[in-house]
Amino acid sequence: MQVAYHQEKLIFLPSCEREIWQQLYMASIRQEVTCIHCHSPLRMELSILQPPSFIHLHPTKECMNATMMLENKMKETSKKEDQRTEEQSSAGFQLPKRRSITTSSIDEPEIWKKPEEVRAIPPFENNSKQMTGDIHSYRRMLMEHGIFLDHNQWKAVQTTEGPLLILAGAGSGKTRVLTTRTAYMLTEQNYSPKEMILVTFTAKAAKEMKERMRLYPGLESRTLNQLMIGTFHSIFYKMLMHHEPEKWAPTNLLKQDWLRQAMIKEAGREIDLDEKDFAFDQALTQISWWKNHLLSPEHVKAKDVWEERVVYLYKRYEQMRLAKNAFDFDDMLLGLYDLLNHNDLLLKRYQQRFSYVSVDEYQDINKVQVELITMLSDRTKNLCVVGDDDQSIYAFRGSDPSYILNFKEHYPQTKMVVLAENYRSTHEIVSSANNVIHINRDRYSKQLLAQTSSNHPPLLFYPYDEEEEATMIVTDMKKKIEAGAQPSDFAVLFRTNTSARALIERFVSSSIPFQLDADGESFYRRKAVRKILAFLRLGINPDDSQALSDLIGALFLKQQTLQEVKAASITNDCSYVDALPFIQGLKPFQTKKLETLPAKFKQLKSKKPIDAITFIEQEMGFNEYVKKQGSEGNKMERGSDDVRDLKVAAKLHSTIGEFLDYIDHMTIKYEELRNQKSYSDSAQLMTIHRAKGLEYKHVYILSAVEGGLPHDYALEAWREGDDKPLEEERRLMYVAMTRAEKSLHISVPIMRRGKKAFRSRFVREIQRMAPKQSFATSSRERNLPNERINNDSRN
Repeated sequence: MQVAYHQEKLIFLPSCEREIWQQLYMASIRQEVTCIHCHSPLRMELSILQPPSFIHLHPTKECMNATMMLENKMKETSKKEDQRTEEQSSAGFQLPKRRSITTSSIDEPEIWKKPEEVRAIPPFENNSKQMTGDIHSYRRMLMEHGIFLDHNQWKAVQTTEGPLLILAGAGSGKTRVLTTRTAYMLTEQNYSPKEMILVTFTAKAAKEMKERMRLYPGLESRTLNQLMIGTFHSIFYKMLMHHEPEKWAPTNLLKQDWLRQAMIKEAGREIDLDEKDFAFDQALTQISWWKNHLLSPEHVKAKDVWEERVVYLYKRYEQMRLAKNAFDFDDMLLGLYDLLNHNDLLLKRYQQRFSYVSVDEYQDINKVQVELITMLSDRTKNLCVVGDDDQSIYAFRGSDPSYILNFKEHYPQTKMVVLAENYRSTHEIVSSANNVIHINRDRYSKQLLAQTSSNHPPLLFYPYDEEEEATMIVTDMKKKIEAGAQPSDFAVLFRTNTSARALIERFVSSSIPFQLDADGESFYRRKAVRKILAFLRLGINPDDSQALSDLIGALFLKQQTLQEVKAASITNDCSYVDALPFIQGLKPFQTKKLETLPAKFKQLKSKKPIDAITFIEQEMGFNEYVKKQGSEGNKMERGSDDVRDLKVAAKLHSTIGEFLDYIDHMTIKYEELRNQKSYSDSAQLMTIHRAKGLEYKHVYILSAVEGGLPHDYALEAWREGDDKPLEEERRLMYVAMTRAEKSLHISVPIMRRGKKAFRSRFVREIQRMAPKQSFATSSRERNLPNERINNDSRN
């Protein structure tokens, strides 16, 4: 059905403005949209595959006939208006042309656009090969236990001596190779477990490897218990504890972020940094980055005012930490680095002890980790590293793909194996991912090859904005679940937590069980958003103490002024808002501004939320505050962007009171989601970074537009001549795409943050077929041949 009644008005979807579709959808949930004949509630459906429509839950023949007659009449009227417009245009003047829902044009954001399948996909070739000839007895035994290895995987397993680089593409079975290689060395080659060390990046990966190895034939628990498998921090911390137990006692560990934040906030007060306005969390991230790059405060060269402030915080943080004999997680690695650097005898002992070193996820390694691994393996050069330069996505933590790209330069005797067979995704998904990643210049030349084909290419769909995007995904997911899928089959991936605001809210209102895997506070607790909401709350209640506290910084006042306002409120028997002009000791321009605020606050109450926010920005000085604050060093998320996101949410509400009640409800729900236990059968909502290493049958990727994915900060760096961030964004897209097993849906919104959006360059790249690439060469060595793997024996 295309017609309905809403608020006593006739709605005809083909001529309805696109931006109100989501409002109609929300109204239909509240049963405010009704049938034109029987006046019973209709449900509006916004889906990925079909144009919007109204669904009559209990239609009668009379309802359908009346609806059909009216639809035909309105279509005929629309056609006549189009003809009249054309006639008027030919007569010398032109009126705006009525848009039809059947017209498909990306230049007309009101129009529903049919989703597109990715077509740039080469013919599928079955790459599975039957094993012929003699099969190694150990490999045959593994097959009997359900452990199968392809040709290159088996090569990697048998290569046990010297430096080995295993380039393991997404879904290529790298964990199986690492565990099988270790089992092979222990059982077939009789290596001692005491001389081997296997380093991972997460405790989860270490646990998974230990559990898998218990399934291998011939491996006794006693042998596995002697094998050292763990994360960088767990292994190296044990070494520190063994040699300097008092200095590195667990009780001295700054385990919680709030402990570290408390220290730098104390330092911040020394240079008059406002606790509510300065990005202390970002400062901690920057300090960690410097530490992992072996940069002490004295060796950091600040690039701007923000970094100058963070350098001061770093210096004071180190002084406070040392005064308390405390240490953080970064200090564990730095501590061992210093210990081994200054104790040659101890270093030689560990080099003797760990003759065979293996490192998982080597593309994620940082400088201090590289230095430690190099030191430990320097005697034997028996270093096996497994990774994929195309999945290096943690630059913000200090990782750099150059370490894996330059591995052969540091170890000229390196043998290399490429694992290019993807056992996770369909040919259509793998080929689309290849189309994107091959554009990167700083990478090894390689292509993934899928084992299966489904004839279901990835789908590009075109919602109007973030709100409609979320609704379409939830609707599509519900239909798939009704058809037999399980909630745990689904994942929705996004670039940043803030870009998922609408998605989270739609899931909260849905019946789909879901799990939110995200850091940080609710969107509505972000600095700029919180201050805008403080304006709104004080407009409703001029004595809201918490709102006044949140707002002080945006009025260019210090936090201690809060007590003066409260005192002036008592002295003058007035509200907090009316007491603002009575503050003493301010500069004349500040006093003049505060004098005008009470009257402006009174005007807010009667405005619609979207109009009130614009009024706060333009008339109450908030734009000046955002401009002065800038991004506070946080290149990823800006206050002005947050306000635009808030405006998108505000459009769906008619009163400030209703909007604030909705926000309070969603804020509570967000905290509940963060604290709830994980459920096995639930859809997963997470950032792309958190999805790395995981896989799902059905994957949705949010906001594939310029500024979303790739992120704005990467585009700015690219314009300034630095393309490394943009290449990392492309790797993020590649990682997101290769999480999907069976279906992949990529959202390309027409509007983003209230402005016209442009489809991501990655979306354009998906539609251009990647050329076939040779394996095992990097951008630095295109002419070097792949190296043969010799099955060296231990002797």
